[in-house]
Amino acid sequence: MKQFVVIGLGRFGSSVARTLAERGYNVLAIDKDEALVQELANEVTHAVQADSTDENAMNALGLRNFDVAIVAIGSDVHANILTTMILKEMGVRYVVAKALDPLHGKVLTKVGADRVVFPERDMGMRIALNLISSNILDIIEFAPNFSIVEIMTTQNMVGKTLNELQLRSKFGVNVVAVKDGERINISPAASDELREGDVLVVLGENQALDKLKKL
Repeated sequence: MKQFVVIGLGRFGSSVARTLAERGYNVLAIDKDEALVQELANEVTHAVQADSTDENAMNALGLRNFDVAIVAIGSDVHANILTTMILKEMGVRYVVAKALDPLHGKVLTKVGADRVVFPERDMGMRIALNLISSNILDIIEFAPNFSIVEIMTTQNMVGKTLNELQLRSKFGVNVVAVKDGERINISPAASDELREGDVLVVLGENQALDKLKKL
């Protein structure tokens, strides 16, 4: 089982730590604020007060043995970058770092971050798209220019099969799953007929997805 360390227990970091712990993963939560550490102490595997910019302190915690480190420090950019660099120099296999803006993200990539995330930007994008496209339920950036979206079936889709809709040939997107209430079909057949209330999980280029939203 993968082991995770989450450094920085603000709203983003604590949410990540709780979610991983709830799903049964071993989670070490770290922050220099004792109050934040105590808040999570009973919800994660271990919670420790430590300064993540202190290389000796990080080595003492044996972080090189963890599979994934999430640097969720938000307010102190210097600490965020330095922590990321220390983790990579220690040999942590995969480091995810929170960035405040594109320039910050570029610096994190330069110092070794394996993945850079922009929580505020991404949440803002999800909310905006949901407001302007009533059938868009959620959107996740999969890679540059590619996303995975959840789309509620429109009246133009209801009663038709995936084969009849020809979403791949018309829009260049792939339906990777269909949700029906609590059930999810992760390998929908071309002959599957869509019903009102179904949710399509679609992968494709952002430009193609924008066209699909108007179907």
